[in-house]
Amino acid sequence: MHAGSGNHGCEAIANTVCKMLPKPAIIVTNSAAEDERYSLKGLCTLIEEKKIRENFFIHVYYYLKERYLHDPEAALRYRFGEVCGRNLRALNISIGGDNYCYDLLLKDLKLANQMFNSQGAKTVLLGCSIEPELLAEPDIIDDMRRYSSIIARESITWQALQDAGLKDNTYLVPDPAFLLETIKKPLPENFTEGGMVGLNVSPLVVENEAVPGITMENYRALIRHILDTTQMNVALIPHVVWKNNDDRTVLKRLYEDFKETGRIVLIEDCGCEELKGYIARCRFFIGARTHATIAAYSSLVPTLVVGYSVKARGIAKDLFGTWEDYVLPVQSLRQEGELIEGFEWLKNQEQFVKTRLEKVMPAYLERARQMGKILGKLAE
Repeated sequence: MHAGSGNHGCEAIANTVCKMLPKPAIIVTNSAAEDERYSLKGLCTLIEEKKIRENFFIHVYYYLKERYLHDPEAALRYRFGEVCGRNLRALNISIGGDNYCYDLLLKDLKLANQMFNSQGAKTVLLGCSIEPELLAEPDIIDDMRRYSSIIARESITWQALQDAGLKDNTYLVPDPAFLLETIKKPLPENFTEGGMVGLNVSPLVVENEAVPGITMENYRALIRHILDTTQMNVALIPHVVWKNNDDRTVLKRLYEDFKETGRIVLIEDCGCEELKGYIARCRFFIGARTHATIAAYSSLVPTLVVGYSVKARGIAKDLFGTWEDYVLPVQSLRQEGELIEGFEWLKNQEQFVKTRLEKVMPAYLERARQMGKILGKLAE
């Protein structure tokens, strides 16, 4: 379930997991071209899954097989044909992330788990966040029980799994992307190390807002506030560049609004390690993409998350003991100045937040490294 490295969060998970696996990895990817463009090139064997919807006749054929021959796994056997029935003594890892938070993915997630299990595979759901309400559904519980192991990346998901009776072989381990390496490229003009507020916003967050237009209004107001009241400059940092879900579409609008000030920088697309290098050299970071904020947290940069799901709340809670003040749910935005209030709180608490991250991060990263040991035992 690796969707491709155009989502640099997906890239960061795949990158770090590949480096901790006991044997070389094979990644079945939605886009080998994306993975070759960024950090996964040479790190693993890439196999591109077959695309059913790109061929009308194949799409119709598998639709009919499912509908009339009652074979719902047929399409997945075609999609993952390069690995179906092979390597079954090795681990078959489903990269969890927040896949189970999206209704459109649930059917394929459940069927793929069922299919690989029926072929004798040992399946693992890795680095997952799951909305607790979803675990009230019997078919989801049945699906979870098929996994040999579930590795939750934050405690809200882990506790929900425990409460649902899924206690055996369920682990709480931080997202592997906390271990991502940092590559520092030369800084662009107007990017002053330690003197930047890094900003990330995504079309997905905008889609989840309760008041139309309120997210971008808040970001514009925040940028004006930063430029008017501080000496810091602003770095706009994309973290997903997929055609239909591209952070640059909204970040470019912000850049155009303020480029005449000479104090705003739009970072070009690059690999997850290079993006972490830019984020690490910011003084503050305010972001919507989970793995952009993970890059900031792990670089000890005080961070405010503009979140919308369990993953943002759970990760902040595990780091700080609470997610309040550290996560601003996009659904709660009602007025233009709310992001300014969040930034001012973060600025006033800068030293406390930085000290807290310095204190907890070594042990947190050590816990993240335990994933390699867990996977090694499962692979025996």
